[in-house]
Amino acid sequence: MLDETAKGVFTIAVTPFLPTGEIDWDSVDRMVDFYIAAGATGLTILGMMGEAGKLTAEESVAMVKRVVARSSVPIVVGVSAPGFAAMKALSDAAMDLGAAGVMVAPPGSLKTDDQIVTYYHNTAEVLGDAPFVLQDVPLVTNVQVPVKVILQVVEDCPTCVMLKHEDWPGLEKISALRKASDAGARRISILCGNGGLFILEEMLRGADGAMTGFAYPEMMAQVVAAHNAGQIDHARDIFDAYMPMIRYEAQPGLGLAIRKYTLAQRGVIAHDTLRKPGGSLSDATRAEVDALAARQAQRLQTLDL
Repeated sequence: MLDETAKGVFTIAVTPFLPTGEIDWDSVDRMVDFYIAAGATGLTILGMMGEAGKLTAEESVAMVKRVVARSSVPIVVGVSAPGFAAMKALSDAAMDLGAAGVMVAPPGSLKTDDQIVTYYHNTAEVLGDAPFVLQDVPLVTNVQVPVKVILQVVEDCPTCVMLKHEDWPGLEKISALRKASDAGARRISILCGNGGLFILEEMLRGADGAMTGFAYPEMMAQVVAAHNAGQIDHARDIFDAYMPMIRYEAQPGLGLAIRKYTLAQRGVIAHDTLRKPGGSLSDATRAEVDALAARQAQRLQTLDL
């Protein structure tokens, strides 16, 4: 079961599709194997970048069943939903299938601190014993979750064991949360998102690792390992080698298509299909990604990675 000691890299998985729009189960298996071989200590499925909102309830459960059966690392399942009934149904199914925990983002309708606290009180009650991740991603949800609110939820809800930190700018939030835990607040795991853009700085501020996607997930595992070994300059060298691709993939509205294209080019998934509604990359964009990948490979050779 997921708990407050979770650390490392929980890679956010894409959902592979065939050109017809059906789930590509062979690619799902290959993708799980790839992420684990790349250093993932856990996987997160049915997240926002996993196109969870485009899956039926039956497909979501089938995805959980397939990934849990294939994986040798803990699985966190995104169960965010407009209503608590759908959230509970998917959470119960996921936990019954062997998931380690679930992740819940606040709905955009929450406007006040009290509303956010009440929402997560209700979430904890609905989810029962299932450990959950509070997903703090204001750039998507438009919900600002202050430090004091996170600390209140952590104090009130023992099953909240992790923060998926994806605020931007958000480094001061990590520092404030760790200062509070040093002063006696319950310490929970903090894993960070934003495609790995700030992974080293987040680790230096007190994060326990990453929970995000990137077409080269080995970068995150290597940076976290170097940080934990005290090799900060080496961690910076690794990050710098991937930075142009991280920057390019971070484009709002285009990042998932770039990620899927790169994963397909790497042989991880068979097709870069996004389920509709979802676009595809232009020839010019594909050429730019290819050029970045070629130069990245050259830089990595100098680091012997």
